Amino acid sequence: MSTSSSETTTSPETPRSAKTSRIPKVPFWAQILLGLALGVLFGWLAKSGDISWLGATLAKIGEIFVQLLKLAVAPLVFFAILVSITNLRQVNNAARLATRTLLWFMVTSLIAVAIGLAIGLITDPGSGTGLTAKDGGLPKHTGSWIDFLTGIVPTDIITPFTQLNVLQIVFMAAVAGIAALQLGEKAEPVLKISRSVLELLQKALWWVIRLAPLGTLGLIGNAIATYGWNLIGKYATFTVDIYVGCALVLFGVYPLLLSLVAKVNPLQFFKGAWPAIQLAFVSRSSVGTMPLTQRVTERLGVPREYASFAVPFGSTTKMDGCASIYPAISAIFIAQIFGVHLSIGDYVLIAFVSVIGSAATAGLTGATVMLTLTLSTLGLPLEGVGLLMAIDPIVDMMRTATNVAGQSVIPILVAAKEKILDREAYARAAAIDLDGGTVEEADRKVSVPVPAGAN
Repeated sequence: MSTSSSETTTSPETPRSAKTSRIPKVPFWAQILLGLALGVLFGWLAKSGDISWLGATLAKIGEIFVQLLKLAVAPLVFFAILVSITNLRQVNNAARLATRTLLWFMVTSLIAVAIGLAIGLITDPGSGTGLTAKDGGLPKHTGSWIDFLTGIVPTDIITPFTQLNVLQIVFMAAVAGIAALQLGEKAEPVLKISRSVLELLQKALWWVIRLAPLGTLGLIGNAIATYGWNLIGKYATFTVDIYVGCALVLFGVYPLLLSLVAKVNPLQFFKGAWPAIQLAFVSRSSVGTMPLTQRVTERLGVPREYASFAVPFGSTTKMDGCASIYPAISAIFIAQIFGVHLSIGDYVLIAFVSVIGSAATAGLTGATVMLTLTLSTLGLPLEGVGLLMAIDPIVDMMRTATNVAGQSVIPILVAAKEKILDREAYARAAAIDLDGGTVEEADRKVSVPVPAGAN
């Protein structure tokens, strides 16, 4: 009796499942490209046809998407950093791994800022723009070395979360993580809750990530509808410089390091990491992309215990696009507009600020604070920041994509040098389907084993 009942309940589902399986599934990258194309089209229609309601709709769609990403930033950063620090105790030579990670961050930042300076000196982005000092304005948020150093320590534990001061959140999370390491088993109940909260936040953020195609439509459409093509023309050289500089790092420096240092195929990296790079380009948020960045990094063979430290750490400090290429070219651009001559010593200062002050960008949308930090160190007028605010959303997309790629590349380099990289997982990363199923289902499809010696 139970057998026939089972047959009657399951048999009608069979043709329905077969029918459903024949429906073609659009890959995530194709959804993003479709959103990009529709955004450009609708933005152009709103601008050329002066369709105010369409422009307002595009702006609201993009605003909601970014707001959803920002909603999870503060708790995500805190619990990700806290848990990642405690996860290091599961890895042999944790101190050496952390040190090597930081050193590679600094090395690649130096390379990126050198590329930015070279491009700026060759192209003279500030000449022939028609812009003058009067076109600039003081930014709402500025940065200085005093503010940077004293601003790391919060005055209370609530304000950093309400005002989204990521640097202070990182500080508190690091202190809590180190304290948990010292307490050992006594801190386990708190860590268990922290891991559960982190998984919950990542799950919720994954739903937001799935809205990226719609967010792309709104963000790109709003940029075109608001600024049009004329404004881009004034900043043509500057915009091209940023994109070329980031492209040289993204498609030149990183593949070279992967090939020479990690001894792996760079094409496999892009096949595996492309979903995270793509989302970063659209969302303009390293922290918002962090769960996806960590997932693709693990699937590229980096042990989870190490990736769960390196990726959150990199999401708040590893900014080759925002903190190296962008301030280098921007400083040259602003100096030319204001008629200020930069010396060799000034270029050295730019490199110093890029390496040491990159944490000021803190993985958030935009790099205004980092730029003001650079300008104040060089003694350049802060009004120059106002010259770049209009074009910032357009250049920020490429900057953030470069940031996120670097946040995945460095753990691969370090893992390869430490002989804990799973090269088989790296080789098959291209076959991973990030579009189908839930987060848990996707994670079960490919399990990245930790090689001997990693625990």
